[in-house]
Amino acid sequence: MLSSKNIKSDVISGLVVFLVALPLCLGIALGSKVDPISGIISGIIGGIVVGFLSNSQVSVSGPAAGLIAIVVTSIEALGSFQIFLLSVVLAGVIQLVLGYLKSGSLANFIPNSVIEGMLAGIGITIFLKQLPHAVGYDKDFEGDETFLQTDGETTFSEVIKAFDYISLGAILICLISLLILILWDKYKLQSKIKFLPAALVAVIVSIVVHLILKNSALAIHEEHLVKLPTDFEAIKNGLSTPDFSAFLNLKMWSVAFTIAVVASIETLLCIEAADKLDPEKRYTNPNLELKAQGLGNLLSGLIGGLPMTSVVVRTSANINAGAKSKTSTIIHGLLLLVCVLAIPKLLNLIPFATLAAVLLLIGYKLASPKLFIKFYNYGWNQFLPFIITVIGVVSIDLLKGVLLGLLSSILFILRENLRKAYIYNTEKIEEGDCIELVLAQEVSFLNKASIKESLLNIPMGTTLIINAKETEYIDLDVLEIIQDFVQVQAVDRNIKVQLKGIDAHFKLINTTKKFNNFKIKH
Repeated sequence: MLSSKNIKSDVISGLVVFLVALPLCLGIALGSKVDPISGIISGIIGGIVVGFLSNSQVSVSGPAAGLIAIVVTSIEALGSFQIFLLSVVLAGVIQLVLGYLKSGSLANFIPNSVIEGMLAGIGITIFLKQLPHAVGYDKDFEGDETFLQTDGETTFSEVIKAFDYISLGAILICLISLLILILWDKYKLQSKIKFLPAALVAVIVSIVVHLILKNSALAIHEEHLVKLPTDFEAIKNGLSTPDFSAFLNLKMWSVAFTIAVVASIETLLCIEAADKLDPEKRYTNPNLELKAQGLGNLLSGLIGGLPMTSVVVRTSANINAGAKSKTSTIIHGLLLLVCVLAIPKLLNLIPFATLAAVLLLIGYKLASPKLFIKFYNYGWNQFLPFIITVIGVVSIDLLKGVLLGLLSSILFILRENLRKAYIYNTEKIEEGDCIELVLAQEVSFLNKASIKESLLNIPMGTTLIINAKETEYIDLDVLEIIQDFVQVQAVDRNIKVQLKGIDAHFKLINTTKKFNNFKIKH
């Protein structure tokens, strides 16, 4: 539901997200090699339509950097932007179907360490990607999150190269903006002028400084400013419609499925992260989110927009700005629509350096050193998946980084499962040692090796109790190992075996009769 209770904080946060989203929408469109309006359309629909339909109170949707490579290669393969738009429409339909099939529930299986690692990795990526913009080097487009860039550089080499192209005017504006952003929050200046967020003040001041420096040696060049089309005809020409005659094109359907799957995964990851960052810890229905995203992509494709997902950068900016409800998301979409139509020339005076300052702080907050310390203190089984996800997101991309984190988490789960298949107890009795193996609730084939080794190491002449009273499932492989031990090895090594609660498991595979010569206690 929309909320008017916190309208002031939502208006402020909506304005901040608008300032962050504007260059990102343009940059992602530039990186995708399409008209800038396509990125703006996606941002507007992501804000207004998806924002209204979603039950996430803080996540923000729009064109995603993670889809850039898919967009570029798909347009080249299909040979037409209009055919690509049809694939976006159908991707939206597929997402709607996935939502009704309740596929969004898969998001619940992503470990916290991986989600937090993803956020920290994105934070580091944002910070590193904004450093060149902060010093006035804008060869790589705003919104790029990939390690290997289209200009042939990497995230790290781009930072080093940027210092060969320093613009003192850009550095000055970035430093002034950072000072405003930090002091505004630190000294609570917004309490005196509540309707002015720090980011807006920084943008206004940066425009003034830019105009003052315009004819000086510190002047900022045009390429370091936001670039929007300034006349209605250019905006109108940027609108496109799908080519429905390509409906039976198999390549187009392949692209549609690819967009639907990748966009859905990124969205599910983002809403998990958004719920984690939300100060009020509200829960987002992932299936409803897929339906909202599906309708958003359907509409975006119909009028010439790029495919969209829920996006971590804009969501983080929204939360950091104090958003309380999805009203802020809708406001950011409305601002994109109104301002692009009404004041494009004014928006084109905004330096990238001041927007870089906003994103630098967002990146730092996402990758706070305290977060790394916290996961280190949790132990290696949490820290390693966390740090592997961070490294993967920074050095490859978001999806592959998360996949690496998931794989490492699974390995730790398997390791713990192997270690906790049973409890091994030893005590002295009159006849000698008595050893008890208490099996876990679930004993799978993964526990086969450890149980086999433990049985082989049982000393001769001891009493062995295999306790399965609390065990609900024992894999056939493990049952066969126990059977072989009882029938052969225990006899040869003079080991007395008592089986507790295990006969029911043997009945399931019709092997109980083979244990008639052994004492079974229930």
